[in-house]
Amino acid sequence: MANVVCLRCRECKREFPVEPGNVCDFCFGPLEVVYDYSAIKKIISREKIEAGPFNLWRYQDLLPVDAANAIDINAGFTPLIRSKGLAEYLGLKELYIKNDSVNPSYSFKDRVVAVASTKAIEFGFDTLACASTGNLACSVAAHAARAGVKSFVFIPHDLEKEKVVGAAVYGPTLIAVRGSYDDVNRVCSEVADQHHWAFVNINMRPFYSEGSKTLGYEVVEQLGWRIPDHAVVPAASGSLFVKIWKGLHELNQLDLAGDVKTKMHLVQAEGCSPIVQAYQSGVTHVKPTKPNTVAKSLGIGNPADGFYSLQVMKNSKGSAVSAPEDEIAEGMKLLAQTEGIFTETAGGVVISGLRKLVRDGRIKPDDCTVVYITGNGYKTHQVVEDVVNPIEIAPSIDAFEEALATRVGV
Repeated sequence: MANVVCLRCRECKREFPVEPGNVCDFCFGPLEVVYDYSAIKKIISREKIEAGPFNLWRYQDLLPVDAANAIDINAGFTPLIRSKGLAEYLGLKELYIKNDSVNPSYSFKDRVVAVASTKAIEFGFDTLACASTGNLACSVAAHAARAGVKSFVFIPHDLEKEKVVGAAVYGPTLIAVRGSYDDVNRVCSEVADQHHWAFVNINMRPFYSEGSKTLGYEVVEQLGWRIPDHAVVPAASGSLFVKIWKGLHELNQLDLAGDVKTKMHLVQAEGCSPIVQAYQSGVTHVKPTKPNTVAKSLGIGNPADGFYSLQVMKNSKGSAVSAPEDEIAEGMKLLAQTEGIFTETAGGVVISGLRKLVRDGRIKPDDCTVVYITGNGYKTHQVVEDVVNPIEIAPSIDAFEEALATRVGV
């Protein structure tokens, strides 16, 4: 905490104490954590980071909490895999897959919730809560169980059953709201005003969002402290996209990595792509839309960080693309069948977007490219159930040989 100075409005730049809250009292702009980078520079080094734990807490000097009291389920430091099959398929020589689907609750949300829940306990809260499209519900419930506190998770009523089970198993109070995620979020904002609960993505949002920076840190460290040429990131609220960019610049500012020349590419599902639509229209503000996508984890029609995502694209000379709904399942299958990674629908969106970026020439064959896979396919397996087509045989070798000759063609 000695490294944290204050919270600051991203719009009017007014400063506020380090306490629960997410919007400026004067202009209603979002608040962000401000650090004393000169103090951090004196205590941080590559060697210190490399000697740290094999999870996100190796970057504790760059996070707004006391890691000694962390609510730790061992999130982070997930694999960065050098692609072979997918890279060959796309004609890329240096493609990496950051596989965050193997976090403890099977999504990148464990990073942000680890930070938010730790901060919530520091503030004295005894209840964790969230508005969620699914993955966040699982993570909040898991961290609350670890911390030994109560949890309330609010979800859309039509959420995938696998994600509901993935949250319910940890014992939270589940609230299913009849409506979209944006309806859920609105209700939670009102509940947060009435109850002294730590809503990780509302009144704890400035601290919560900082956890996403670790995805930028890890990729650079795992590349041998090298900044990639391209980052391809799925977007719902846009916060992950913005914070990865922030993390890259922090490493450069602290002399831990070189100049940031990364082109940031944002990908959304076509059925919920307000940030992409704003980018393609050349406007600076995002028009809310009604989600209608199979990629429910990306179904946020009014993205909180849409404006800032557009700024990152401009500053990084990046871009935004959408994935057609009928290509999402194909993207999931392609990643599974070339790399052995089973991702959820958000990952299918990213792979579809990556193909488009390569096809359009925005990513060149020799470029160092990192694609972010943020969730696990077992949470959305119903969209690829058409792959299940076993060959049924009688229990005999003759039956097998007949099937091999007639159906497999061997």
